[in-house]
Amino acid sequence: MDLASVLSILDATIRLSTPLLLACLAGLYSERAGLFDIGLEGKMLAAAFAAGAVAAITGSAWLGLLAGMAVSLSTALLQGVAAITLKGNQLIAGVAINMLAAGMTTFLGQTWFSQGGRTPALGEGGRFSPITLPFASELAGVPILGPIYSDLISGHYLLVYIAFIMVAVTAYVLYRTRFGLRLRAVGENPKAVDTAGISVVKLRYQAVIITGLLCGLAGAYFSIAQGSGFGNNMTAGKGYIALAALIFAKWKPVPAMFTCLLFGFLDALQIRLQSAQLFGIEVPVQAIQALPYILTVILLAGFIGKAVGPKAGGVPYTKER
Repeated sequence: MDLASVLSILDATIRLSTPLLLACLAGLYSERAGLFDIGLEGKMLAAAFAAGAVAAITGSAWLGLLAGMAVSLSTALLQGVAAITLKGNQLIAGVAINMLAAGMTTFLGQTWFSQGGRTPALGEGGRFSPITLPFASELAGVPILGPIYSDLISGHYLLVYIAFIMVAVTAYVLYRTRFGLRLRAVGENPKAVDTAGISVVKLRYQAVIITGLLCGLAGAYFSIAQGSGFGNNMTAGKGYIALAALIFAKWKPVPAMFTCLLFGFLDALQIRLQSAQLFGIEVPVQAIQALPYILTVILLAGFIGKAVGPKAGGVPYTKER
């Protein structure tokens, strides 16, 4: 395999891991605050539809992005009300969000656009274009380093760069700021945080807001960056894979990035291996496409017992009188 082929797979790895990474970081904030968030999939799907629909109507990718983030934020707040204010079961609240998003996106898509639940294909202004970094063309001829910079690092969508920047931002916020210290504390011992005079409810809602915004970026990436409009169930379970990556990474941002890159690599590999032959027998496309999901099951089966999440995760907090 030559350098061009390797760079092609790695380039696809970065593109395919971007929504996973954004969703994984989104789940990290809520779960660090003691909220078990299985609703990542629903928030991403709702955001993808809103971004695709608004971009199709207005012809503006930026308005589509804002709409996706707004809808995801609203969905996250709805889940927050159910899990925090009403002290409902967090798992059921997340499942409800996923089911609501799956049904509403198809229904509204068919009602508004009459294209089987899809939104119209986006024009040039309706989706983000790849960004060419400075000197990418000039350095392309430099052996090894040139192609790496011009073909692998340069040429991605804006949301790709935001996703990887958010890894550093999240690590700094969690481990170097007062807000991060309190957020981690409220996920471990909310009673102690409350005793110190800090509002547990406020901190958890702040985490929910961040989660909603990041899921909005992840969902919008599907429809107005990687894709050219919204399609039925276009997130295809990526929210669940992001949750598995978060558990495997033990709720830490940098390991979460590498785990998402691993899933992205398998996704890129299955695209390249389609119609491949093993011992002279053509492997079914469906078997190749199942690779990322098989890895998810293997990782969860092998590591979920060893990965211990925040102690207060999934437990509604009731203030003692």
